[in-house]
Amino acid sequence: MLELKNISYKVKSNNEERYILKNLNLKFDKNKIVVITGQNGSGKTTLLKLIMGIVSPTSGNILLNDKDITNLSIFERANLGIAYSFQQPIKFKGLTVKKLMQIALGKNNAKISTICEYLSKVGLCARDYIDREIDSSLSGGELKRIEIATTLSRNAKINIFDEPEAGIDIWSFDNLINIFQTLKQERKGITIIVSHQEKIMQLADEIILINSANVQKFSVKDDVLKHLKKTYCEKLVEGVYE
Repeated sequence: MLELKNISYKVKSNNEERYILKNLNLKFDKNKIVVITGQNGSGKTTLLKLIMGIVSPTSGNILLNDKDITNLSIFERANLGIAYSFQQPIKFKGLTVKKLMQIALGKNNAKISTICEYLSKVGLCARDYIDREIDSSLSGGELKRIEIATTLSRNAKINIFDEPEAGIDIWSFDNLINIFQTLKQERKGITIIVSHQEKIMQLADEIILINSANVQKFSVKDDVLKHLKKTYCEKLVEGVYE
């Protein structure tokens, strides 16, 4: 189980402090898919970065199976079984897809057939990509799919995906849905996804709705989806604008 206790993260801008996330208390249970959604700038990506250790909380604690990992580095958390897929994939000039996959698999002599298996899951043919460099010669969608393949290949205890649909074409999106459906069926570890896509939210066991640095709702999928489908503007309903 992954647990966040009274987690806050604030930044200083123009000599004023502003909370990105404030006093969050969340539990992510094993064998569940949890989707995090909310408006742009609500703190979704920051929450993922806090879990991975890319940024440190201003206050609060992060526990993994009752072990406090708040002060552990990214590498230490990765060794504990946390895998992260960025919203904007990182480029590695001079590093081939083959080498990146071998690093992710933890095997310098990983078989081509094994690499092909994971690339195929994201709709890429190993023959076309295995010797290509992770650089600007690849499109955003290609980079995204390769990164998702490396994340999956780690067979981590916790898989974190930040807007995996970003830059993905409609054909690749169907492959992406199939990946998450498989993860749901296999029930391996914890899967945390930041997404605005209803198809991805429909796969969730639970949905977290973040609004203005706080958790507005954290409940089973259907309850949160009903809330999200409300189309009226509450400010107008309350008569703020007349």
